[in-house]
Amino acid sequence: MVRLKRMTGSLAPKPQGNGGWSKLGVFDDWARERLSNQGDLTLDDLVRELRDQHGLRVARSSIGYWLHRLGLSHKKNTAAM
Repeated sequence: MVRLKRMTGSLAPKPQGNGGWSKLGVFDDWARERLSNQGDLTLDDLVRELRDQHGLRVARSSIGYWLHRLGLSHKKNTAAM
């Protein structure tokens, strides 16, 4: 705390986290369009398409978090099948 006070003149905490940046963020519109055109895509399908079409390698769990943040559902509705 003494070092922080000397360096900055304040004891205010530094910002934490990545500030909302995501390498998937530039593909938000692409994801919305893909899921509106073909709503039965799985997370693995989206991982594969991002890798093949855009050269972007991401984990399956990252896709799930990304869709959740966008408010998009990736779960299949068994009642509609």
